[in-house]
Amino acid sequence: MKKEEGGRHTPFHNHYRPQFYIRTLDVTGEITLPEGTEMVMPGDNVTIDVDLIYPVACSVGLRFAIREGGRTVGAGQITELEN
Repeated sequence: MKKEEGGRHTPFHNHYRPQFYIRTLDVTGEITLPEGTEMVMPGDNVTIDVDLIYPVACSVGLRFAIREGGRTVGAGQITELEN
């Protein structure tokens, strides 16, 4: 999300650990950026890998919110699941 939409004011880097809201569940996840991407600027669209701190029942197509400090700073959709 752009800063003007309520998103972050600063970029985030590899291993950023925000909260992911999936349905009614709130879980921390660690973001891995694509190879060659050093940071993500507010408003950028990017495909990321996320490792949640514990297993969660999810399915491809499910939408989620990325939250930080009690506010939504991003949103996404699951495109692939790994074991």
